Amino acid sequence: MAGMDTGGPTYGQVDRDYALRLATTSPEDDGPIWMVNLMHYRAVADYAGVGVGVGAGAGAGVVSGREADDRYAPLEVLADIGADPVFVADVDTQLLGDTPQWDRVGVVKYPTRRSFIEMQSRPDFQAKHVHKQAGMASTIVAGCQPIPDPSASEDPSRFPDWSEVPHPPADDDGPVTLMHLIRFHPGGAASDMAEYQNHAGAVAVPHGVRISGWFGVEGTIVGDGREWHQARFNAFPSKAAFLAVALDPARLQAQQEHRERAIADTYTMILRPTIDRLAESLAP
Repeated sequence: MAGMDTGGPTYGQVDRDYALRLATTSPEDDGPIWMVNLMHYRAVADYAGVGVGVGAGAGAGVVSGREADDRYAPLEVLADIGADPVFVADVDTQLLGDTPQWDRVGVVKYPTRRSFIEMQSRPDFQAKHVHKQAGMASTIVAGCQPIPDPSASEDPSRFPDWSEVPHPPADDDGPVTLMHLIRFHPGGAASDMAEYQNHAGAVAVPHGVRISGWFGVEGTIVGDGREWHQARFNAFPSKAAFLAVALDPARLQAQQEHRERAIADTYTMILRPTIDRLAESLAP
């Protein structure tokens, strides 16, 4: 794909054209951007592969890719530039999309596009980034903007409290988030997806579904060359609640008749959040 850079990080291709857009957006047109990160880790972090000995880069002993990414987490840098990790979750089940098998999903809200690019050249960030290089096998990092929540204008009383749904949160089955990364077919995708949403919503609302955040993808700064159109995050009170919706015959019929015609490619995952301020981050 034009503009893709295969000589960048080991864990994906950098879209140089989108990087330039992020770096050169004028201040009057710039503003918050949500970076959606899908992460697949190496079984064992490869510090030698990035030119850093294990003793110098990560402490003694064998380090997993997940542990290396935990050491990467540049929280001080993000705080310094006004960025906020608003969502972090482990992948419970990957339902659609065979490879890679994603391990974790994160969303960071940056104050501006430019701040994301300028962060890359900070020495304190670069010192942390060696851990990401060592631990990450592959990643997708998509720059996103919120799109309208179709439930925002509906009567709030239509949405039951999670204590009143058939499968409420339980000690052994707490809230989950269903995440979709979507590429649509050209042409009639919008009408088919809207029709599917109407049918699926009628099934899902009584089971407690909430829209945490829907986003349009304006560009994929790191990935495998594929283009994506939307990232959707829907919260359920429990995995059992989601499965009740997923297996409902009416929803399955609508999926076959409309959703499958609309979507060309997707990753769909059940996530277990450890940080979830996504809806809060979208508040005016």
